[in-house]
Amino acid sequence: MKGDRRRNPRIWDTDWLVLRGLSRLIEEQVGRHVAPGACMVDLGCGSMPYQSMMQTMGIDYHGADIDESADLPIDRHGRVPLPAESIDTILSIQVLEHVADLDAYCAEINRLMRPDGTLFLSTHGTWLYHPHPEDHRRWTRTGLVADLAARGLTVQDLSPVVGPLATTTLIRLTGYAFVARKLPLVGEAFAGLLAIIMNARAALEDWLTPAQMRRDNACVYLVRAHKAAA
Repeated sequence: MKGDRRRNPRIWDTDWLVLRGLSRLIEEQVGRHVAPGACMVDLGCGSMPYQSMMQTMGIDYHGADIDESADLPIDRHGRVPLPAESIDTILSIQVLEHVADLDAYCAEINRLMRPDGTLFLSTHGTWLYHPHPEDHRRWTRTGLVADLAARGLTVQDLSPVVGPLATTTLIRLTGYAFVARKLPLVGEAFAGLLAIIMNARAALEDWLTPAQMRRDNACVYLVRAHKAAA
């Protein structure tokens, strides 16, 4: 299943290194900063890949999306049918780059969260164009912090996922695998083998990359943020 693959990627998946790192960071950050029993809304939940993770930690998880299969429908104005300041934690994973109206999206986060609530948000620093159904932005570390601050969200922590050396390898892998899968009979197997080899190379490259370079040039950033003080 797609959701399970995002939560537990396989080394023959082209985005294994990114998804593995992101999943581990989410579990670590949420486990450290969210108490059992807290109410969480996953804003733009998709297939809800992190639902089981949150439920295992005792979190009251609810997925919200424009898709009818979500627990909570997001209307055409970007609103969720919940009272203001009723949610302890908002999860927003790989959604922000697809949002056309950042003001409306962040306003809904601020409306939903309690004054002492916590936002966990990830988005791309560097990656290929990938519309689902649209793809609008990429961020630098400082740009992401500034854009959230301008919309009433103060970043408490920002963690990088995969540095620039490994990212370039993964971008090439994505292209090679796309071509390989078109080969008759052996395409999928060849693409999987290629992914294993290049994922192993990327993991080594990421291990060798200096921390400051990873921090300023990440493929993905995971943010922990609070509402700005009134």
